[in-house]
This record gives sequence, C-alpha cells and structure tokens, in this order.
Amino acid sequence: MATINDIGVSAAFNVLTAIAFLLAFAFLRLQPINDRVYFPKWYLRGMRDNPITSGAAVQKFVNLDARSYLKFLNWMPAALKMPQDELINHAGLDSVVYLRIYLTGLKIFVPITVLAFIVLVPVNWTNDTLESMTVVHSDIDKLSISNIPTGSKRFIAHLAMAYAITFWTCYVLRREYQIIADMRLRFLASEKRRPDQFTVLVRNIPQDPDESISELVEHFFLVNHPDHYLRHQVVYNANKLADLVEKKKKMQNWLDYYRLKYERNPSKRPTTKTGFLGCFGSNVDAIDYYKSEIEKIGKEETEERKKVMKDPNSVVPAAFVSFRSRWGAAVCAQTQQTSNPTVWLTEWAPEPRDVYWNNLSIPFVSLTVRRLIIAVAFFFLNFFYVIPIAFVQSLANLEGIEKALPFLKPLVELPMIKSFIQGFLPGIALKIFLIVLPTILMFMSKFEGLISQSSLERRSASKYYIFLFFNVFLGSVITGSALEQLKTYLHKSANDIPRIVGVSIPMKATFFITYVMVDGWTGVAGEILRLKPLIFYHLKNFFLVKTEKDREEAMDPGSICFDSCEPRIQLYFLLGLVYAAVTPFILPFILVFFGLAYVVYRHQIINVYNQQYESGAQFWPSVHGRIITALIVSQLLLLGLLSTKDFEESTPALIVLPVLTFWFYKYCKHRYEPAFVRNPLQEAMRKDTLERAREPNFDLRTYLANSYLHPVFKGGDHDDDRYSAVDEDGWMEEEVIVPTKRHSRRTTPAQSKYDGSDGLSSVPEKS
Repeated sequence: MATINDIGVSAAFNVLTAIAFLLAFAFLRLQPINDRVYFPKWYLRGMRDNPITSGAAVQKFVNLDARSYLKFLNWMPAALKMPQDELINHAGLDSVVYLRIYLTGLKIFVPITVLAFIVLVPVNWTNDTLESMTVVHSDIDKLSISNIPTGSKRFIAHLAMAYAITFWTCYVLRREYQIIADMRLRFLASEKRRPDQFTVLVRNIPQDPDESISELVEHFFLVNHPDHYLRHQVVYNANKLADLVEKKKKMQNWLDYYRLKYERNPSKRPTTKTGFLGCFGSNVDAIDYYKSEIEKIGKEETEERKKVMKDPNSVVPAAFVSFRSRWGAAVCAQTQQTSNPTVWLTEWAPEPRDVYWNNLSIPFVSLTVRRLIIAVAFFFLNFFYVIPIAFVQSLANLEGIEKALPFLKPLVELPMIKSFIQGFLPGIALKIFLIVLPTILMFMSKFEGLISQSSLERRSASKYYIFLFFNVFLGSVITGSALEQLKTYLHKSANDIPRIVGVSIPMKATFFITYVMVDGWTGVAGEILRLKPLIFYHLKNFFLVKTEKDREEAMDPGSICFDSCEPRIQLYFLLGLVYAAVTPFILPFILVFFGLAYVVYRHQIINVYNQQYESGAQFWPSVHGRIITALIVSQLLLLGLLSTKDFEESTPALIVLPVLTFWFYKYCKHRYEPAFVRNPLQEAMRKDTLERAREPNFDLRTYLANSYLHPVFKGGDHDDDRYSAVDEDGWMEEEVIVPTKRHSRRTTPAQSKYDGSDGLSSVPEKS
C-alpha cells in the first residue's frame, strides 16, 4: 500500500515528466520546421504562412531569435485570452461546451476541496482508530473516514458534508445546464445557413413494385408535404466503391514515395516485394508495380461506379429529403409520417461532414438484432476484463510482485524502487491496459449501425463510461481491497468482514491518486506535446511531400476524441464526488487535472484541432446525466460505509439524498433537455422569415443540390441531380400533378400492397 513517501515520489516523477513535456512543447513550437504541427488549424484556414521563407537556410528550420525564447510560456495566457463568443465562431459550439466540462469540474471541486480540508481533514486526523486495528494502512489513510471509531458522533461532519456536496453540485449543474441550453439556442439562431437545417433523413422506406425508391420518395413528399418539399437525394450503397477509392489513394501515396526516392537517387531504381506488407514475394520495380496496381484499381473503380449508378439494388431504402424552409424540415423531422410507426421514419439529418456513410447501407430491420448482439458482447467484455484488472491489482503492491517474481525481492525492497512501484506502477499499469479499449468500443458502436460520427462518439463514450465505472472503479476497489486485506479476512469471523471492507474501501484512494497523476497530469501534458503527429509529419514531409497540397495533407490536426476523453473526465468526477466525504486527500490532485486540462485543451482547440463535425453541443445531456450518476453513487456508497460504522442514525438522513438528486435530474431533463433534442418551430419560422427578407432571390435548390451525395460521387462528372423535385417556377401558383407509375385514378395513388402505411385512398372518378 502506498505511503505518503510513495505518493511524494510518484508526484515528483509525474510533475517532472509533465514539466519536461511542457518545456519540450514550448521549445518545439517556436521552431519554423514544426509550425505546421503545432498550428495546423490556422494553415488549413489559410490564415497562417510559414514563419520564415527567406534568409539563411538554417532559419527555415531553427528559430534564431533569442528574444522569442524569453517568452516561451506565453502560450498559456494566449490560450485564455480569446473571448467565448470569438471562440465559438473560431472552433464551434461543441469545442466550447467540451471546455466547459473542465470548468464545471473546477466550479464543483474548488469549494468542496476547501470545505473538506477545513472540516473533514481535522476530524479524520485527530483519531487513532487505525493504529488499534489489524488492517493494512498508511499515513494517508489517517486522513480518511476509516480513522473514525465506530459509533462516533464525528460522523455528523461527514453527513453534513454529503449534504453540502449534493446541494452545491446540483446548483452548479443546473446553472451550467441553463447556460449551455441558452448558448445552444443562440448558436442555432445566429448560425449561418447549413444544409442540415433544411434536411431530414428518411429511413425504412417501404418497397413498391411500381416505383423506384427515388420516385416513391418524391411522390410521398409531394403528396404529404406539398407546400414545403424541395428535393431529395437517395442513398447509394457505395461502400465497396469507397474502399476502392481509399485503396487507390494509398497506392498513389506509395507511388509518390518511390518517385521521390528515385528523383533523389536516379542511379538506382527503387524495388519492392509484391507479397504481404512488402516483405514477401518476388522483387519488382516499385514504380512500375504501383503504376500497374493503380491502373488496375482504376478500372475496378470505374466498373463499380457504373454498377452503383445503374443497379436499382444499390439504392438503399433511405433518402435525404430537403425542404424549402427550416420550419418545414422541423415539422417533418419531429412528427410521425404515417399511421404505421415502423415505416417512413424521419429524423434530423446530420450535417454532411458528420454522416457516417458506411452504416447508411445497413438494413433498418437489422439494427435491433445488431444492438442486441453488441449488448451481449459488451456484457462479456466487461465481465472478462475483471480478470486482468484483478491481475493488475495483484501486481500493484509489493506482496503481489514478490509472490509472482520472488527473485526480484531484494531489488523491490530498495526504498526508491519500493516507492516507485507503489506510487507509480499501479497508475501506469492501468493506463496501459486501457489503451486499446476505445478502439474496441468504437468498433462495437459502428457495428450497431449509427449513422453519424457524433452519435458514434456519444454511444462509444457511454460504453466507455460504463466500463470505467464497473471495471476501473468498482473492480479496482473490490479486488484491490480484497487482495490487500486477504490475510486479515482469513483470521476474522464472517460477521466482521463487512466492517473490514467498509474500512478498506476508502484506502484505495491511494491507488486512484497514482492513476490521476499518471493519466491526468502526465497524460494531459503529453497531449500538448503531440509527439506522434510530430514524428509522422516529418516522416511524411521527408518521404512523400512534393507540393504545398501534399504538405497540408501531411498535417494531422486531429480533433477532440469525445468517445475516449469525456468518459475519462467523468471518472475524475466520480472519484472526486465519491472520495470528497471519505478521503478528501485526493481532491487537490483532481483539481490540478481540471486546471491543467482546461488550459491545454483550450490551446489545442484554438491552434490545433480541426473538428470533424458540429452537433450544437448535443452531448451535454449525457455529460449532465453521468455527473448525476456519480453523485448518486457517492451518496449510496457513503450510506453503505456509515452503516458498517454503527451509525444507523445516518440512514434516514442519507436515504433522502439519492431521492432528491434523482428528482433534480428529472427536473433538468424535462426543463432543459428538449432544447438539445428538438428544434423550436418558433425559432425556425423566425429565421426563415429573416432570411427571406434579406435574400429573397436565394437559390436554395442549387445550394442543397449535392450536399448529401455520397463523397465518392462528388467532383468531376459524377454529381447526380436526376432526382430533384419539380421545377420551382409557378410552384405556389399552379396545381401540382404528382408523377407516379402506379395505376391509380387521377393524381392520388392507391395504397400499395407493399406499403405498410395507411396512405391516402384513391379519389373516385367523376360520374
């Protein structure tokens, strides 16, 4: 078990590592050769040029201005200077609200930390309960609730602290929810025209023997939305074509690499092997080989493109339908289209760059089965991950290492090595173990069939949070405490075990302190250094780059990885709220994380990240819900802990808190969440009216023409506008003859036997 000395060694190591990363970043960002690595966002927007384009050759690589090194830390105040409104215009609302998660952490935990150290630390410290018990403990544990004797009236302080934490956290969360809901509504009201504001995604379109999907969609919306329907774009299953385009692009990169290599050394033609990873097979001329491969893939691409465009089976029963106004789109997206609720399903279309095209081709009827499969798989992933978590915990203490590797006992007993193992090894072991998990969870979410990048990241974040809660938090607490106190358990009666567990659980705070320092301090400092993008950029720049366009493509600005970053933040909320009234010594470490992360990620959002989509902060209800979950868990754990301390008087008082917190959650859900789910018709009409007054002749049809065409068809001669609606000229004045291939009377179609909806009945002919 880690002592104060062990925590001190770990803190010193992580602080020095973090400072080294920050100093390395401060130095590297000043070098002209690295400018595109640390400021790619400005280059992509055309607002920044190479800092030095003339002068001595060495100046193009190294900054020789000594004065600039005196201000090497000016990136910190610069990151905090940009006002919030300007930051929204620069980076989008998603990025700004993501930063507010860190601010929310600071707002919640700064007062709680001060109050806990003023009230609880003296109450816990001025006891000698642990000295008289046989459980394994350290000096840090004397600052925890475990040092209070059973039945003591001092638990009233912890009870009062639980109420203070609950009311303060709820106050901050309600205020943040109100602020962010207002920010979202203002953002949507002031936002520039975007295709997704006028477009609805329609899924599960019923098959009809008389009409194609395109004709059926046009017919349905001309009949049911005659005053607002504008045009539509059917969805093609172009996944195979997209794979060929991507494969061709990779081959082109290799061809560029070998051409550049040959230009640098014309005396020798480059060669490659045709087998796996270029390591096996026959040796051939690399340039000729990749030319032939590109030509072969190009022919396959052409054939596949023709097949997709001509084959009716390549059209998916889904379409992006655009309307003449935001009001018309809002009505369609937020209402049921037919009496059969399983067909003609409508939802707001993601913005074009947010669409995950691969999943649009998945049959809608298979989504339920896919989600069931993933639910079962996720359960077993959680279940079996408990085994390696327990193994990590067994090696995260000296006895476990000495038992597994007895020959290391003399080395492990050295004071410095001992402090390093107990203060640093547990945190780094857990972090290494979780590296591949976000990739696995993202694969699961993609298999479920979600159709936008934002929804994929939100679903993956939910899975990751559940995993961290059960395996990292509960798993580490239960398995770690059980392994550390195993000897004590064996010599006690069964009636005493719950009490020993109640004493032992607060002691796992030392393990989480080491994890916070490794992941929260060193990890965040490593994020700003961008070591991996730095190395890859220079490798690409040396081997592949020939033009400025190539150099732009070599930049890797990245984006906020919401699916992996947000759940990790939530783990810190969970640890802070759970241990605030139990072991408050962990709180300063969490505060350092929130403060450092806010500055670092604000800098990255301003200068580096190029966000792939803009959802208008739709993720905030999930963030709010997870913090509420952490608060309720902290209340229940404190209730269980005090019940083992013979302080039964606390039960009626504490049982009220989860009830009040859940009521608060339901209040916020009904009061604020609709702003994140539905678009108000009043706001849509207001914005439509303003735009018609300002731009009465704006050609919306042309603006939306190919917004939702699959990316592989965009550019060149592949744009397909065959499915536009009828001509706008005279639209409002003349009667619209609805085109249909069905044999129904007059202009209204008869119900198709393949259509599950109760459509309009045919109008009888005049006698």
